[in-house]
Amino acid sequence: MDVNQFQTLTEALTSLKSRGFTLDFNLAQNQISCTVENLQLSPQEFEVVEYHRFEGDSDPADMAIVYGIESIHGHKGVLVNGYGASSETIDADLIKKLSVPENR
Repeated sequence: MDVNQFQTLTEALTSLKSRGFTLDFNLAQNQISCTVENLQLSPQEFEVVEYHRFEGDSDPADMAIVYGIESIHGHKGVLVNGYGASSETIDADLIKKLSVPENR
């Protein structure tokens, strides 16, 4: 769900963290991971609860998507990923799991 209520990336992250999304996830080739918790999640092990897209008005490098993620085991965290030219190389299952509609 794209709540689309935040003006900045920082506002979205602050809101998500205040609602229990406290882990910081990173992309790997076929999974997301949290190094602090030594946690690796395949696409089948998590759901995107919400996402927020930010499009840089003047700088394409400012384009990013913030995901609120919850694992099937109850871990909650955020994943911040650039999109377009700055997006990571990941496998098809992970791409499908993290896909968001282009048009709102």
